[in-house]
Amino acid sequence: MIPVELQVIGAQLVAIAEEMGAALIRSAFSANIKERHDCSTALFDERGRMVAQAEHIPVHLGAMPEAVAAVIAREPQPGDVWILNDPYTGGTHLPDITTVTRTPLGFAVTRAHHVDVGGEEPGSLPPWSRRLEEEGVVIPPTKLDDAVLEGLVARMRGPDERRGDLRAQLAAHRLADRRLGELCARRGRERVAAAMDELLAYSERVVRAAVRAMPDGTYAAEDALEVDGGLLPIRATVKIAGDEVRIDFTGTAPQHDGNLNCPLAVTRSACFFVVRALTDPDLPASSGAFAPVTVTAPEGCLVNARPPAAVAAGNTETSSRITDVVLAAFGGALPVPAQGQGTMNNVVLGDEAFAYYETIGGGQGACPDADGPSAVHVAMSNARNTPIEALERAYPFRVERYAVRVGSGGRGRHHGGDGVVRELRVLAPLRLSVIAQRRSVAPRGRSGGGDGLPGRTLVNGVELPASATVDLAPGDLVRIETPGGGAWGEAEGDGPRSPVPSPA
Repeated sequence: MIPVELQVIGAQLVAIAEEMGAALIRSAFSANIKERHDCSTALFDERGRMVAQAEHIPVHLGAMPEAVAAVIAREPQPGDVWILNDPYTGGTHLPDITTVTRTPLGFAVTRAHHVDVGGEEPGSLPPWSRRLEEEGVVIPPTKLDDAVLEGLVARMRGPDERRGDLRAQLAAHRLADRRLGELCARRGRERVAAAMDELLAYSERVVRAAVRAMPDGTYAAEDALEVDGGLLPIRATVKIAGDEVRIDFTGTAPQHDGNLNCPLAVTRSACFFVVRALTDPDLPASSGAFAPVTVTAPEGCLVNARPPAAVAAGNTETSSRITDVVLAAFGGALPVPAQGQGTMNNVVLGDEAFAYYETIGGGQGACPDADGPSAVHVAMSNARNTPIEALERAYPFRVERYAVRVGSGGRGRHHGGDGVVRELRVLAPLRLSVIAQRRSVAPRGRSGGGDGLPGRTLVNGVELPASATVDLAPGDLVRIETPGGGAWGEAEGDGPRSPVPSPA
């Protein structure tokens, strides 16, 4: 196939994936999808290899292939819609619902974070959960029809909103089916299939060449997650040999009696993200780009948990720490940034009728040649914030402050990015759940750069643990101070940076 034709077909496949994402976002009911864009879309070939993706949420996309493999094993037929969220059969955590359909050439996939899927707490992210079923409705790979859809949303808070978001996902699938049919009719089905194969091979060649340029060797790093009474270590060993990378998590803590566990699909997703960022970040992500990377972890450890372990925070907090650890390990071979905020600062407010969910950005770590950006989502999250106007129109709370947390980034030759301060005044009795990290262990600087400041969560001025659930009364004020990023390199004359003071 001539290069020009390959480029044209490749661009058309990416355009279809992006149009799927646009259709999903514009059709969705919930603020989490239509405003924050907490969703992802992708196209797969007939063998279940990801060919094209929209640039949405990294942790969604790297884990999608296992969901597609789980559906393929059930021999899906044209016209079937399959749905799943089970983290142990290709999902991430329960609010992320995946739908899979056959197309004229392969499969279309959408994954969207639904703000509630049932369970013990509004938002389906209970900080205290120990077993998967406490976190919400578990959906194994299931053929979706109207009866199944109604049965599922009836077990979730805000069923009309859940139904609307699921139908938005289905609209994206119908669009993909139509666009791929048009592409095959215009270019020829065999030519499009050949282009898919060559695009995968090209991505693999590019990544292998970038890995081959790295110094061979074995490099290790360790970090930890905060839990009541201690820390849970995560250890990664990166082995670079020729054009292949092996990442192993031997030495990581066993899965624990909480919800920081994550399935291996999420661990792979975080590792793929790091390798992509360090090789060719502009290369379209695909299964070909991930082929040179092998990820292993002891069964039953924190990053390869076994059912029925709870996983609500594994997809957000543990994936963020895996990114930190793997980047640090690669730092033994090549320059890497200082640590970013290392948490998604998950906040849920709701009651039995509704739930609102958001993640809050913070500081990114500085690079060897630049300061880290401030007030951005870091690593495995790529969501937007909810506009204040949209939030206050839809929910019984008011945003009283939304600002950069000046001085929270580490100081050095290149400063770390600053975090965020966000204050929410609730106007009705609500339940608050917060799942966060980097409250006691600061994001580290690199090459002599200073650490960023840890984050804080306060209710009416009283500081909460990293993860907590509390009841709120009308008038209560929730304040989230997100961590700053670490600095890169030493700089003379820089003193420590001070946090923004909390109100009395």
